[in-house]
Amino acid sequence: MAKKGKGRKAPGQQDGRQLIASNRKARHNYSILEVFEAGVVLVGTEVKSLRAGQASLVDAFASVDDGEVWLRNLHIPEYHHGTWTNHEPRRTRKLLLHRRQIDTLIGKIRDGNLTLVPLSLYFTEGKVKVELALARGKQAHDKRQDLARRDAQREVTRALGRRAKGMS
Repeated sequence: MAKKGKGRKAPGQQDGRQLIASNRKARHNYSILEVFEAGVVLVGTEVKSLRAGQASLVDAFASVDDGEVWLRNLHIPEYHHGTWTNHEPRRTRKLLLHRRQIDTLIGKIRDGNLTLVPLSLYFTEGKVKVELALARGKQAHDKRQDLARRDAQREVTRALGRRAKGMS
C-alpha cells in the first residue's frame, strides 16, 4: 500500500522551500558574485497575502542603512480579506542577517560598484526568507556574450543528441 504524500513535492517546492516569487531578470542583468539567505520582518496581512502566492520582485533592491539591511520596492499586494489594518504594498522591510554578514556586505559594497539584488522569495519551515545576491551590473556586450555562449551550448547539445540517435 502506497503512503500518501511521501516523496511528492508541491508545485513550486524544492528542498523544503515553497517558492513565492522569483526575480528572473536578475541573472540576466547582473553577474552574481555571492548569495545570502535573509529573513524578512513582516506584518500579519503581508504573510497572509504571501501565502496566497502574491508578490513581485521586479523593481526590488536592498540597501544598507545605519548598519541594517532594508528591502525596498518589494510589492506585496494588500490582503483582500484585510480591514483597516492592511499593510502598505511597497513599504520598506527590514532584512534579518547576522552582524558578520552585514559587515562583509558593507565592506564589499563600499569597495566596488556592487548592489544587493533579491533573487527569490520563499517559505522555509513557515518563515519567509529572501535569497539576496551581491551582484555587479552587466554591460550590454556582456549580456550579448552570455546569450551567444548559451546558444552555442544549446547547438552542441542538439548535435550530440542527433549523433547519439544516429541521425547525422
